[in-house]
Amino acid sequence: MTLIEDYFRVRSMTPDDLKLALSWAASEGWNPGIDDVDNFYSADPGEFLIGELNGQPISCISVVRYHSNFNFIGLYIVKPEYRQQGYGLKTWQEAFKLIPGQNAALDAVLEQVKTYQKFGFKPFHSHLRYQGIISGTMANDLVDLKTINFAQLCNYDRQYFPGDRLNFLEKWINQPHGQGYGILNQENLVGYGVIRKATDGFRIGPLFAENEEIAEKLFLALACYAQGDSIYIDVPNINNPGISLVKRYQMQSMFECVRMYTGEQPNINWINIFAVTSLELG
Repeated sequence: MTLIEDYFRVRSMTPDDLKLALSWAASEGWNPGIDDVDNFYSADPGEFLIGELNGQPISCISVVRYHSNFNFIGLYIVKPEYRQQGYGLKTWQEAFKLIPGQNAALDAVLEQVKTYQKFGFKPFHSHLRYQGIISGTMANDLVDLKTINFAQLCNYDRQYFPGDRLNFLEKWINQPHGQGYGILNQENLVGYGVIRKATDGFRIGPLFAENEEIAEKLFLALACYAQGDSIYIDVPNINNPGISLVKRYQMQSMFECVRMYTGEQPNINWINIFAVTSLELG
């Protein structure tokens, strides 16, 4: 029997395992949020997987099952000294046993797009990460997200995210080192955004809005929370107003990743998605 068969196993993560996995993500330059252990674990606790070699963690992957037509693959990491030895593939295969025959999505760094295509993933569009330091302002019609009816928030979120994520959203808008704002128009929610403290600076996501004017108000309000520190935001490249918004504030593009699906792209309005929630969770 091979070494992998004798000594390598993949199991569900504990919160401590997820803390370790996010430290690997930080080492890879992914800049996770400092509260992301609790945030992420709430999304689908049983589907964060860790691979152990002789009892030592060396790989990880997540499969968040939002809907049978939308499962998101993220946090796919093998420690550098164990790469190209088959452990990553074994970890990957265990993840897909959780969603047999179902549509899966991921955000791939450019150098891995061809690899994922071999597993049946098809590219649809890119996400561009921008970084900058922004002087924020607070508009008069902003509302603290915690004061908005939670069912109303979930219904609005569902327009721009292809699955229900009630447990996650409850954690996301109440995280200790973050802030969210919404804008109401005659009691109807027309946009919301969240910013959170990250390993480096702050990250905005999601930022959903009915138009660029609303998005800009939310963007500038969230920037106030960063108090002059660096802000990072992941913008779909198919949202031209979103790209225009960050460029108007001299934010600089840092890197690009490609959104890929094994099935069809969800039918959501990307023009109102000015920032995705997380490249790790979709």
